[in-house]
Amino acid sequence: MKSYISSWPDASTLPPSPRSLVILGATGSIGTSALKVVDSHPELFEVTALAGGRNATRLAEQAARFRPAYLAVLDRVTATALKKALPAGYSPEILVGPDAYTALAELPEADLVLSTIVGAAGFMPTLAAARSGKMIALANKESLVLGGHIIRDACRRSGAVILPVDSEHNALFQGLMGHRGEGELKRIILTASGGPFRGRGKEFLSKVTREQALAHPNWDMGAKISIDSSTLMNKGLEVIEACHLYGLPVDQVDVVVHPQSIIHSLVEYVDGSQLAHLGIPDMQIPIAHCLCFPKRVPLDLPGLSLAEVGSLTFEKPDLDAFPCLRLAMEAYTAGPASTIALNAANEVAVELFLQERIQYLDIPAMIEKALESIGTVNTDTPEAILALDRETRKKSMAGH
Repeated sequence: MKSYISSWPDASTLPPSPRSLVILGATGSIGTSALKVVDSHPELFEVTALAGGRNATRLAEQAARFRPAYLAVLDRVTATALKKALPAGYSPEILVGPDAYTALAELPEADLVLSTIVGAAGFMPTLAAARSGKMIALANKESLVLGGHIIRDACRRSGAVILPVDSEHNALFQGLMGHRGEGELKRIILTASGGPFRGRGKEFLSKVTREQALAHPNWDMGAKISIDSSTLMNKGLEVIEACHLYGLPVDQVDVVVHPQSIIHSLVEYVDGSQLAHLGIPDMQIPIAHCLCFPKRVPLDLPGLSLAEVGSLTFEKPDLDAFPCLRLAMEAYTAGPASTIALNAANEVAVELFLQERIQYLDIPAMIEKALESIGTVNTDTPEAILALDRETRKKSMAGH
């Protein structure tokens, strides 16, 4: 087993408390959960910067509470609304545009960057944080799906450390602690809830509506991730992320459907033992583990009662009804160009479905079409990665 991203996180090299925190994607579900953790343990953090897309109202509320020196939004209209909504006497620097997120990620005073932007937009800010040697709490799996090979190299060069926020990868991270010897690991097992359509066939899926696909049974997530969870593409992206994080080939990463979402993932060793991470399905737990690492902090959450849960069940994923998982695994094997195209086509297809311009089963069909058209493409630079991302999106949008 290769070492974790650059080196296994060494507590002696991590920034002490209070940590200067930048949150990219502060107004989304992960960002708001992270600020709950900060609010519970203010002695551990100084909020230096918050980026909030186009949600001026929520970002203004967060900024008024935590008073960061920097804010960022995506456009001038949102910036104007944000400035008007801020309380009197508080005048942070407001940065505008996608490049603003990258600027926040590499702020010299920042110790810790939480990257929780949805989709490919998170790649360049995450790369900037890696190049700047930051401690990165990563909740943007697409960063590694697009350019895991480049981000890994940046971490090695700068000494940056990535801690995985996704509940599954955080569970694996904890299960691997203290067991990093060569030849010890047999495989890792990602758990999947199965989403709202577990057990359904293609006839049912052909008639799925937007509202049905957004109704996740266990987790409170944004629209894009909810759709990805329903198609199992979210799990496919997590397989790719796991391969990058832990230096594993795809045939050492398995997926099992676990509808209760109590076991968040498992690590299996060569002696046959499996270490599982259990907890209630609340993202504050993995977020706090990353933000406060290596310290564990109490959270105001209900405890897990296995007696109340009653039973835990498991089944194999249905790759025929939900081909996105298979497509993701095949894309990783094919190489970086295919994972870039996979993600780009998926983001376009999901957005078209949310706009009710395509049917649910058109999502995997569009992804497969994009993968079939990939030839020999250079992916050695961020510019080349973004060019392929743009080209794939353009082709996927054609005719829609």
